[in-house]
Amino acid sequence: MVMRRREFLTLAGLAASSVLAGGCSAGGGAPGGSLRAAFGQPVTDLDPYNAGTAVDEASLIVKRLVFDTLVRREGDRLVPGLAARWRRQGDTTWVFDLREGVRFHDGTPLTARDVVACLKRTQEVKSAQSSLWVPVKAARADGDHTVVFETDGPLATLPVNLTLLFIVPGRLVADPEQKRRPVGSGPFRVTGFTPSTSVELARFDGYWSGPPALPGISMPFIAETSSAITALRNGDIDLLWPVPPDQLPEARGDGVDVRTVPSWTYYLTWFHCGRAPFTDPRVRRAMWQALDLEEIVGRLFGAGAERMRAPIPAGVFGFAEQRPYAHDPAAARRALRDAGLGGGFTTSMMWFDATGPLARELAQTMISSWAEIGVTVRPQSIEKAQWLQRLNSLDWTMELQTNTVTTGDAAFTLGRLYTSKANRMGYKNAELDAILAAAGRETGEARRRELYGRACAIIWDDAVGVFPAALTTAYGLRSELSGFTPAADNQPDLSAVRRG
Repeated sequence: MVMRRREFLTLAGLAASSVLAGGCSAGGGAPGGSLRAAFGQPVTDLDPYNAGTAVDEASLIVKRLVFDTLVRREGDRLVPGLAARWRRQGDTTWVFDLREGVRFHDGTPLTARDVVACLKRTQEVKSAQSSLWVPVKAARADGDHTVVFETDGPLATLPVNLTLLFIVPGRLVADPEQKRRPVGSGPFRVTGFTPSTSVELARFDGYWSGPPALPGISMPFIAETSSAITALRNGDIDLLWPVPPDQLPEARGDGVDVRTVPSWTYYLTWFHCGRAPFTDPRVRRAMWQALDLEEIVGRLFGAGAERMRAPIPAGVFGFAEQRPYAHDPAAARRALRDAGLGGGFTTSMMWFDATGPLARELAQTMISSWAEIGVTVRPQSIEKAQWLQRLNSLDWTMELQTNTVTTGDAAFTLGRLYTSKANRMGYKNAELDAILAAAGRETGEARRRELYGRACAIIWDDAVGVFPAALTTAYGLRSELSGFTPAADNQPDLSAVRRG
């Protein structure tokens, strides 16, 4: 196996860090005795309001350690974070009472005015989060410890959306230094960060709910999974996820436990529906009919994934099972002829390898299947930072990625990504817009479920993308760790982990 230079330096740094004295840090690294946790995607930016990484999974893992939110998710429940309690007054007013005595990492007190400034900044920056905050008309500070939100109609999802509003000092919301050395109020503070290579964190002893047990967290990015598994088995890292299903046997043993959880993470291939030939739903459906997803998913992932039955995973609120597209290459070729593409066509698909387990293999398998119906798809495997830039600027024709329904609610994915205004993949559908708007206003659970079920059907039938597989996330961890809980959103609470 050939090890990339960056991986060699990362692993060398891990080996060096293992001999640091407890409680000391070196070269901006994490203290000795820190948890060494490796996630399968690189962290490119730490600014909580960066447009490109607003919902980026790797960045969110770190942000939840460095910043606080008003509301937190624990399993299926929403629990108090910075807000000790909250209540709704009428249909359009929410009141959140903040904890007293909370301080940021720089020692300044956290107040309601900081929360208001952070909301305004989030609304100013156009990002993949933007549609979540459009219904919030205003926020105001009522004294130091009360924030009042006003919405343009009923908004049942405000508390769950607030699990994504990270709070920093109001004066720093636009400070460029937040990209590298951000100031938050979370259980850890940043001591070192090299984009796409490593994040180093140290315990914040002034944390409002008490400091975490571990002195710090080091998060290296190891691009080659086999190198990461070797590091885990050798004890150079303590935690690794996700472990690809085909490499689980390699991860087990030598003091390593493996834990799995059905996740809210899934693969999707979007078509740029505003760019020919994918403006025609017949072409999009033909691309889906060319794929034998039952065979592809079973062969590549085994027990590590299941074939998708809707545009969101089964464990997400709002899931409604749809009829799978049948594998029918002959029907796909007929559909292309009907669309005036009897001779096939050439297009391209972009992805980055670290998006998820077996990403390259999944891409190559789909590309081979499309070739059998006369569609040539040029592969574009690129770096994550470039992929994010192109994705957000709609500079692509097809793209493959994993996506995570971070909040566990269809509003986060369907309501955020598929509206005409969001314009995430050039798809516009007035009927879907109306359904999603109604779902966003609805407070009754049964009615919300019905509306999102209708949205699932439209997105599926219009073949806005191909939704191949919902993943089971496998975590490999050293057996001496305790307090670790696998998370369906791929963002486990690392602050709860301890040794022994």
